[in-house]
Amino acid sequence: QNKQQFLHGFDEQVGYVVDMYPKVDGITTKYILGSHDETHYKNGQATVSKWISNCRKDFLQKLSTNFVKMYDEICVETLKIKNMVKNRRLAKCISDVSWGEFVRQLEYKCLWYGKKLIKIDTFYASSQICSNCGFKNPIVKDLKIRNWKCPQCNKKHDRDHNASINILGWGTPESTLVETM
Repeated sequence: QNKQQFLHGFDEQVGYVVDMYPKVDGITTKYILGSHDETHYKNGQATVSKWISNCRKDFLQKLSTNFVKMYDEICVETLKIKNMVKNRRLAKCISDVSWGEFVRQLEYKCLWYGKKLIKIDTFYASSQICSNCGFKNPIVKDLKIRNWKCPQCNKKHDRDHNASINILGWGTPESTLVETM
């Protein structure tokens, strides 16, 4: 069922290539160089790669446009993506989401629509600071810690949700923050 939803709206040939892609990915050595089979395989692989690339670009365009149309101010954290990609466990996931491209699209669309894009400093400890009392917890620097409890106000925090509240508060200091979690 998921496969049908994934392929919905695409012709039979692309569906066949997408279906075969994971099975034959990385086994070009079984084909004789320059043969019809090798050419057919590489063309199919290129078709699927291009299709996936176009889907990602389309998604980023739609998402960035929706954000800019919905909000007058958008706060984003300036991340050092080159350093993050050095972690081999996270490298593929970080590259796949195209964070730099997303921020670039937000920048030019905010200019088009007359909206405000606020970039938060790279070294702002957004996940370490308690959004309730402002206490900076150095233990939370470890990425393995996903949930933590503030030693001063005893409030429980989810790392990502707490960081988003802090980024919003840093980017728009005049706004009143309302916690939803």
